[in-house]
Amino acid sequence: MGVTKTEIFTEQQNRIADLAKAFAHPARVAILQLLIARKACVCGDLVDELELAQATVSQHLKELKRIGIIQGEINPPRVCYCIKPPVWEEARQAFGSILESFEGVTCCN
Repeated sequence: MGVTKTEIFTEQQNRIADLAKAFAHPARVAILQLLIARKACVCGDLVDELELAQATVSQHLKELKRIGIIQGEINPPRVCYCIKPPVWEEARQAFGSILESFEGVTCCN
């Protein structure tokens, strides 16, 4: 059986790619921006704020939780979401190290 594409990359490269998925869709970016702007857990109003279907918001929240960049607290009948600070910092450092490593020198004009 062949090697999966992710197996040929380092664990760090795979993690950075996974973190990048959090920012790879405008709805997820909007969710993250909303959570950051509120500076508190957000319960239930995401659908109203984003004007997206409940199922769509739920799918994006599920992906953000899978990546680990948000966390949810279950307070029946609601689930409240907020940024998970250690993972946010991990993403900030990972993207920063890549972006800062380019020194602006290129052979292309």
